[in-house]
This record gives sequence, structure tokens and C-alpha cells, in this order.
Amino acid sequence: MNITLIGMPASGKSTVGVLLAKRLGYEFIDTDLHIQTEEKRLLKEIIEQEGLEKFLEIENRINSKVCANNGVIAPGGSVIYGKEAMEHLKNISKVIYLKISYEQLEKRLDNLVDRGVALKDGMTLLDLYKERVPLYETYADIVIDEEGKNVGNIVDEIRELVEKGQI
Repeated sequence: MNITLIGMPASGKSTVGVLLAKRLGYEFIDTDLHIQTEEKRLLKEIIEQEGLEKFLEIENRINSKVCANNGVIAPGGSVIYGKEAMEHLKNISKVIYLKISYEQLEKRLDNLVDRGVALKDGMTLLDLYKERVPLYETYADIVIDEEGKNVGNIVDEIRELVEKGQI
């Protein structure tokens, strides 16, 4: 059984993922690191050098080949643009959407370019949020609303779902 965490950049996919993997005794897989390793460059460099569309193709290709057994998978926030990747992740795991409010997102995010956020020219953070949220909701098997919760609460909530056999 695998768990895939999806959500906006800074929603805590990697932080929650590492802690959840430790608590469950699962492997943790950060697919952004796989992309950087395979491409031998940072996400922001791929976007700068190849453009957004090519980056999304690379991301889709790599995420559609993720292999895990008892893993917590944390893909980048733009994974939802890759149909093949999302179909694959839904086949090998339960997909959990870590839902963050726009206000919280604004507080947590600093430099979008440095983070390698896949942002189309002229698009604001609010535009990105409005575009992605419906996609996250479409692909999610489970939605965890982060409002009023800290990382520990979120990890405990997911762990309880696993222990109850709901994941």
C-alpha cells in the first residue's frame, strides 16, 4: 500500500510525507528529487532552460514510472497536470489532497521561482490556486483540510486512517 500526497507548493507534502513515512515505517519518495537527479539540474533550471511545457512533460514522464511498496510519495504541486502520472499514482496508491487556504499559502510561500513552481507567464499565485484546486479535488481519494492543524495533527489524522483500514 502506498500513499501519495498532492497539494499546492508549501502545503507540507514533503514535511508531512517524511514524518508519516517514519511513523508508518514506509519509504519516503520525493519525486521532485527524482526529477532533479534524472535531469542532473534543479527544477528551476529545467523550467528556465526548457520552458514550462517541457518541464511538465518531464515531470509527467518521471512520475508515471514511480515504483513503491509501502511508500509515501510526495510529487510536486504540478503533478496534477500530467494525466499519465496521475493515473499511475492513483493505481499504485491512495491519493490524499493536503488542502490549504489561499491565505495560508500566501503566508508560507516566498520565492516561487526558487522553489521551481510551474507558473505560466503572467499568472499570479491566486490564478494558480484557482486553477489547481479543482484538479486536486478531482484526483483526491481523501481530502485533509489543514485549517487550524499543525504538521503533527495532519500526520496523526492520516496515520489513523491507515490504522482503521480506510487507506
